[in-house]
Amino acid sequence: MLFQERVHAKDPPAHYLNKLRTYLDPKASRSSRKRKMVGDATSTQVLRDLEISLRTNHIEWVREFLDDQNQGLDHLIEYLSFRLIMMRHEQRISESHNSSEERLAGNTTAGGSSGPASISSPGHNNGYLRPALDMLDSPGVRRRSRHVAKLNMGEAKDDIHVCIMCLRAIMNNKYGFNMVIQHREAINCIALSLMHKSLRTKALVLELLAAICLVKGGHEIILSAFDNFKEVCHETRRFHTLMEYFINYQVFHIEFMVACMQFVNIVVHSVEDMNFRVHLQYEFTKLGLDDYLEKLRHTESEDLQVQISAYLDNVFDVAALMEDSETKTAALEKVAELEDELGHAHDRLAELERESLAKLAELETELGAIRAERDELLEGRRQVDEEVNTLRRAVMQQQQESQNRQSMLENKIMELETTLTRKLTRIEIKSDQNFYLVNRIIISEQNLKIIKNSFFNFNVYFLIIFSGSGSDSTNSVIPIPPPPPLIPVAPPAPAPPPPPPCPPPPPSLSPRGVPAPVPPPPAGMMQAPDGAMTIKRKVQTKYKLPTLNWIALKPNQVRGTIFNELDDDKLHSVIDFSDFEERFKIGIGGAFTNGDAEVDGLSSFPSKRFKRAENVSLLEHTRLRNIAISRRKMEMPVDKVIAAVNSLDLKLLSLENVEILQRMVPTEQETKAYREYVGSKKNVNLLTEEDKFLLQLGKVERISAKLSIMSYIGNFFDNIHLITPQIHAIISASNSVKNSKKLRRVLEIILAFGNYLNSSKRGPAYGFKLQSLDTLLDTKSTDKRMCLLHYIVDTVRHKFYELLNFESELMYIDKAAVVSLENIVTDIHELDKGMELVRKEAESRGSGKERGSGQSVVLRDFLANSEEKLKKMKVDSRIAQEAFRECVEYFGESPRTADANTFFSLLVRFTRAFK
Repeated sequence: MLFQERVHAKDPPAHYLNKLRTYLDPKASRSSRKRKMVGDATSTQVLRDLEISLRTNHIEWVREFLDDQNQGLDHLIEYLSFRLIMMRHEQRISESHNSSEERLAGNTTAGGSSGPASISSPGHNNGYLRPALDMLDSPGVRRRSRHVAKLNMGEAKDDIHVCIMCLRAIMNNKYGFNMVIQHREAINCIALSLMHKSLRTKALVLELLAAICLVKGGHEIILSAFDNFKEVCHETRRFHTLMEYFINYQVFHIEFMVACMQFVNIVVHSVEDMNFRVHLQYEFTKLGLDDYLEKLRHTESEDLQVQISAYLDNVFDVAALMEDSETKTAALEKVAELEDELGHAHDRLAELERESLAKLAELETELGAIRAERDELLEGRRQVDEEVNTLRRAVMQQQQESQNRQSMLENKIMELETTLTRKLTRIEIKSDQNFYLVNRIIISEQNLKIIKNSFFNFNVYFLIIFSGSGSDSTNSVIPIPPPPPLIPVAPPAPAPPPPPPCPPPPPSLSPRGVPAPVPPPPAGMMQAPDGAMTIKRKVQTKYKLPTLNWIALKPNQVRGTIFNELDDDKLHSVIDFSDFEERFKIGIGGAFTNGDAEVDGLSSFPSKRFKRAENVSLLEHTRLRNIAISRRKMEMPVDKVIAAVNSLDLKLLSLENVEILQRMVPTEQETKAYREYVGSKKNVNLLTEEDKFLLQLGKVERISAKLSIMSYIGNFFDNIHLITPQIHAIISASNSVKNSKKLRRVLEIILAFGNYLNSSKRGPAYGFKLQSLDTLLDTKSTDKRMCLLHYIVDTVRHKFYELLNFESELMYIDKAAVVSLENIVTDIHELDKGMELVRKEAESRGSGKERGSGQSVVLRDFLANSEEKLKKMKVDSRIAQEAFRECVEYFGESPRTADANTFFSLLVRFTRAFK
C-alpha cells in the first residue's frame, strides 16, 4: 500500500499550490468562496502534507511541482517570505512591550529619575538597530494580521519551520538542489529563518546553509545571504545574530551548537584564498568566538568537541605565521650559507681526493719499482745460494778425496818407515857396505821428509778452502800445489817405488772454477713442470642441479693468473653443499620472457625557412644562416678577429669564440668561389656581411692551423686536469684489484659453487671469465625465490664473515669503471700531436722576424709550462697501461679485447649486487 501511495499520489501539486496562492492573496480573506476552498485545515497542516508529498512521492511528482507551469518553488519562497515578515512583526511587538515594561519598572525603582544610564535607547538593543514601534504598526502590517486571522492560518513560527523542511525535501535530489541554489531569494529566506525562536529550526537552517556552502560557487551565495541578513535585521556586524544565539543561549541545545560550529568551520575553512580565510576568521574573532571556544574546549559532547577541534586546528595565527616566516627567512639564509659551505667542502674534498689519487698512483708506481727491485735481489740471492751450495758440495767431495789421499800417504809413510828400519838393520848387520848404501839411506830420509811436507801442504790447503767457502770461494778455486820432485837415486842401486801422483782437481768444478751442473735426480723422482695443474675430480651430486652459464678457462689459460693460486676442492669440507643441493635442485619452473623494448622513432620537423638575403651570397642557404648566427654570438669586428688570430691572443679572442671561428673557416670550395668573384672584378660591397666576413678570414694565412693552436693552448690545462685523475684511477684500481686477497678468496668460493653445479655435466673448471659474475643472478633456486649469488652471500656471511667487506680493498674501481683507457691513449696522442704543432710554430716564429714578438713569447711560455706536464702524463699513461695489462692478465682476460670501463664495470656491478 505504501508503494502504491508513492507511485500514485493522493493530491497533485496544484492542490497544494492553490491553497498557497489563496493564503498569499490579500483579497482571499474577503471572499467566502476562497475561504471555503481553504477549509478548516490550517496553513501549517497544508504545509506538512506538502512536505510529506515532497519527501515520499516519486521524483517526477517533485519535478512537476517545480516545473515552469506550477512554479512551486517560487510560491513556497513567497509564502516563506510572507510568514517571515509576520514573524519579525510579532517578535518586534513582543520586544517593544518587554522594553516598555522594563523602562516602567526602572523608573519606579529609581524614583522617577531620568538619567541616561537608566534608560535604554529604543532604537538600539544588544547590537541590533531596531525601528521604533510606530514604524512597525503600519496599515499594511495590520491588514496582513487580519488576513491571517480570517483564513485560519497557523502560527508563523510553525509555518516557517515546515517551509524549511519542505525546502530540505526539495534539496534532497540534484534537480531541486540546483533550483534552490539558482534562486537567490530562496537562500536569503533560508538565512532569515535564523530569526526563528526554535533552536531546532535554527539547526535545520544551518545544515542547509552548510550544504550549499560546500558546492562550487555556494560560498559566495551564503556570504551574500548573510549580507542581506545584516541589512534586513540592521546588524552592526555580519554573523552578529548567529553568534548571539551561539554564545548567549537561553537553553543549551546540543544539535544547534554542533550545527552552528560546523557551519562556522565550513564558512571559514572552505576558502582557498588564505587572506580571505584570515579575514573571515577575524570576523568571528571580533564577535567573541575565540574566547567562547576556550570555555567550550572541555565540553562533554563528543560531536561538539570534534567541531571545535577542527576549527582550532585550522586557525591561522598570523603573528605565529609572521614569526615562522621570519624564522624561515633566517633559516633559508642559514641553509644557503650552509649549502655554500657544503659546496666549498665538496670542492675541497674533491681536490683532496684528486691529490690523494695522484699520490696513491705515485706510491703505487714506486711500490711496483721497489717490488721489481726486490724480485731482482731475491733472484740474485737465489742464484748465489745455488752457487754456494754447489761449491759446498764440491768442497765436501774434494775433502773426501783429500782424506782418501791422506790415508794413502800415511800407508806409504808406514811402508817407508818399515823399509827404512829394515835398511838400518841391514846396515848394522852389513856395516862394511859401501858408501852407496849410506847415500841411499840419506836420500830415502830426504824423500820421507818431502812426503811429510806434501802431506802438511794438503792439510793447509783444505783448511783454507773450508774457511773461505762462504765468500771468495764462489769466484775461484785455489789450485792444489803439486808435490816437489823426489831426489833421484843413483842408477846402480835399485830405485824405491815412486810416490803417488798429485791428486786431480775435483770433478765438480770446471777448469775455470765454474760450478758443474747438478746431476739429475735418480729414476722415479721426476719433478712436475712449473705451473702444472692437478687434475680435478668430478663432483657427484645427489640431485640434478641447474647449469651455471659461465665461461670456463682451459688449464693452459689458467697459468700465471689468479686462478692458479686457488684451490676450491678444500672448500668442500667447509661449505654445506647438501643444503645447497636441496635449494637449487631442478624442479618445474615457469619460463621467463623478456619483453621487447619498443624503440620510439624520432619525428623530424622541417626547419623554418631563412629569410632570403637582399645582397648577393656565394654561400649555401644553411651555411649562410649558421654564419649569421655565429657572427651574432661573437659580436666582434672582423679586423679585431684577424688581429687576435695572428697574435694568438686568447685574451682578446675567447676560447668560445675560437671554437666558433673554427666552424666558420671557409672551405676550399668557398675560398675558390671568393677568389673567382674578386678576380672577375665584381663589386665586393654587393656581398652579404657574412660573405664579406668569410672573404676576410680567407685572406689570413694558415688560419686553420692558428685557430687549432689557440684552441689547443686554451684547452690544454683543462685536458690535463681531466685526463690525469682518470690515469691515476686506473693505476690505483688495477693495483688494488690485483693485490686484493679477499677478492681472491671470494672468487675461490664462486669457483667451488660453479664446479659443484657443472662438474658432473661439463667437467670441472680451473677458472672462469669475470663476465661470468653477471650470470650468478640468473641461476635460480627451485622455488625461484633465491639466486646463486644470494646463496653465496649467505655462505660468506656464515662461514667467511671476514670477506663480507671485500670491496673495501677494491679502491677507485667506481672511478675507473667510467674511464676508457683507449680514449685516454687517443687523447694523449692528440695532445702530443698538438704539442708538436705548437713547437713547430714556435720554431718558425723564433727563427724569423717575429723572434722577439709577443706571439713568440706566448708560445715559448706555453711550452715551458706545459711540456713537462705532458711528458709526465705520458709516463703515467704507460704505467697505467702496464698496470691494467698485468691486472687483466692476472684474471685470465685478454688486454687486447678488455677495456678499463668494461673490466672494472664488471667488478662494480658484482660488488653492488653482492652488497
